[in-house]
Amino acid sequence: MIVMVHGPSALRCLLALVMGVTMTCPLRDALAVTSDASPELIKRGAYLAKAADCAGCHTALPKDRDPLPKSLAGGQAVNSPFGTIWSTNITPDPQHGIGKYTYQDFARALREGVAPGGKRLYPAMPYPSFSKIADDDMRALYAYFMHGVRPVAESAPETRLPFPFNQRWGLYFWDLAFAPGKPFSADAQHDAQWNRGAYLVQSLGHCGACHTPRGPAFNELGYTDESSRYLTGGTNDHWYAPILRSTAGAGLGRLSAQDVAAFLKTGHGGGFVAFGSMVQVVEDSTQYLSEADLLAIASYLKSLPASGRGGTFHADAQAARQAMTSLRTGDVERPGAGLYESACARCHRSDGAGVAQKYPRLAGNPAVLAEKPDSLVRLVLEGGHAPSTSYGPLPKEMPAFGSRLTDTEVARVLTYVRTAWGNDALPVTTRDVQNMRKQLASP
Repeated sequence: MIVMVHGPSALRCLLALVMGVTMTCPLRDALAVTSDASPELIKRGAYLAKAADCAGCHTALPKDRDPLPKSLAGGQAVNSPFGTIWSTNITPDPQHGIGKYTYQDFARALREGVAPGGKRLYPAMPYPSFSKIADDDMRALYAYFMHGVRPVAESAPETRLPFPFNQRWGLYFWDLAFAPGKPFSADAQHDAQWNRGAYLVQSLGHCGACHTPRGPAFNELGYTDESSRYLTGGTNDHWYAPILRSTAGAGLGRLSAQDVAAFLKTGHGGGFVAFGSMVQVVEDSTQYLSEADLLAIASYLKSLPASGRGGTFHADAQAARQAMTSLRTGDVERPGAGLYESACARCHRSDGAGVAQKYPRLAGNPAVLAEKPDSLVRLVLEGGHAPSTSYGPLPKEMPAFGSRLTDTEVARVLTYVRTAWGNDALPVTTRDVQNMRKQLASP
């Protein structure tokens, strides 16, 4: 027996379930997911939530009076060109979180960026990428968030962007123009490992949210490898995320797939070390992925053809000798050499080779050769630290030099780093440093 019901209510759905009537029923689907919330499904959902790095945006740093973070309770500030967007509580608390979400509510929010009641979400939430999440994975995620997450009865701060960005109805047209909304489709020309890596990078991993440049409407300029702009570097919260393609200098061209996988697992790979916003990604997300998934991600990224702009690296002996001579003689043509020797060489070494599993190599480092020096400038001004993981070495810290070096000195030492040992990238200007100081000082 089939009954056509327009706008089914919960009562009608319940009657249909009791009478064995066939109809489109959100309640039935929600009950099916709930009844199938086995420990195995919840565990799988927890793994997928790690892959999606949900905690990275939805868990605020602990406050002075609250020494422990409230996992997934929101309250993390996401800086955008239009103002601060506050992440929401995604625990199963029924009043402050998503405890009342049906499976359909949950899936629509992740895939379409629309919360119950028709409230449209800002694209700081990467729903254009999450639209590619497979149905089975979406159901596992729902089971985890409803049954594997501790409810937190606390509201996150409300996002209040200035006009006209506070008019959320306008996001309907943004979605039409920029949100692909297409499920992931395996490419028959590639093997299972490649397709697994492509799926993780494009959907749950939403790597393009940071590593793909954005247009004037805050839209990513490509969501899959069909676009030559995909994963060619992007700026997010004053950090520049480098190229994740096989580009030789400023990309992954000189790293092996094993180097990339190790980097994601421990924060160390190929002599390079994660820093800045990538530290949290490694700590909260990628260190928990299986070796098979990490290698799948690495193999997929390594397969992407070279694209994007940045510096180059020529590992020839002459360039290394010239850099070493500059350090010894204080060459006036390279005024940053003396600053490097006094402030940097103890850890990164005079030859820029760093120390394995401790301090990153600067010679040939893609972050050093990046098109924009934003991350380098911010790191020198603020300092930083390597990730703390279950599998990697104890994290080392880099001190802040913002109060010790002038803007001109920061520009000079970074220009030296970007042009020494075979590195060939654009110089850093005093204005670059001044602008970064202003951006970091603004609320």
